[in-house]
Amino acid sequence: MRIGYFADGPWSHKALELISNSPELEIVFIVPRFDTQDPVLKQWSIDLGVPYIPVKNVNEAEFLSLMSEYAPDLLVSMSFNQILRKDIIDFAPLGFVNCHAGALPFYRGRNPLNWVVINGETEFGITVHYVDEGIDTGDIVEQRLYEISASDNYGTLLEKAVLECANVLHSAIVKISRNTVVLKPQVNIHPVGTYFGMRTFGDENVDFNWDATRFHNFVRGICKPGPNARCFIEKQEYAIISSELIVNAPNYIATVGEVVGRRGEGVTVKVGDSTILLKNMAKIIDNKSEGEFIPSFRIGTRFRLGR
Repeated sequence: MRIGYFADGPWSHKALELISNSPELEIVFIVPRFDTQDPVLKQWSIDLGVPYIPVKNVNEAEFLSLMSEYAPDLLVSMSFNQILRKDIIDFAPLGFVNCHAGALPFYRGRNPLNWVVINGETEFGITVHYVDEGIDTGDIVEQRLYEISASDNYGTLLEKAVLECANVLHSAIVKISRNTVVLKPQVNIHPVGTYFGMRTFGDENVDFNWDATRFHNFVRGICKPGPNARCFIEKQEYAIISSELIVNAPNYIATVGEVVGRRGEGVTVKVGDSTILLKNMAKIIDNKSEGEFIPSFRIGTRFRLGR
């Protein structure tokens, strides 16, 4: 089966390795994201002896005509970032599939690995689905679920997803090649699902009015390689690199955002319901972290409450 590969990033590299080692599958061209033009994918194109085609708009007639020369049976997207229109979606005889690091129809859209942690989920999904003119709404080819432990964060989920996205995508492509797919419409799982937009500047700021669990999940949901949660004392911005829920912390009313305790591993801060331990922080200078430290702010120090 001849495959046109639209891709970017580490998960696409691992998937490409699996695909290229499968005798029944053949990559016939690689299209990287136009804005980054992944150099690893370029090297893969050289190694495989196939065209590497950066293109600003894959929906244009000129590119569709170029694809005709390579006669792909299936088009595949792995972390590609262009909106796909009907002509390219319908171009290949076996369709266009995409791998998404979310348990569709939930966590459609952007940054699903951040959002599953922020939402306190106990598992995350990887889904290969057919592309249609909606956003992550096409029929499911294959989906697998994976545990999220209390010690997981965005960084650890990303490591898992790099490997498992490749495995699920490869498995789905093999099923398509062998005509053994049993499609599952997303509406059969849930009639509505959920959607998440792109995170943008300012979304990283915490709100000390949140309850402790929500606060902690937010911190671990956007930790490195994300921007880290951000907060302020007066005009100074800080990154919160790690936090910890305090076992048996009572719920009580007091001044939210105030440092109410100090210990060797950080400071205890009053939040909406109870308290939380801030363990590692860094000053933000010119939007960059400067010097990670264990906070030891004096009792009575007040963080800015909201965003």
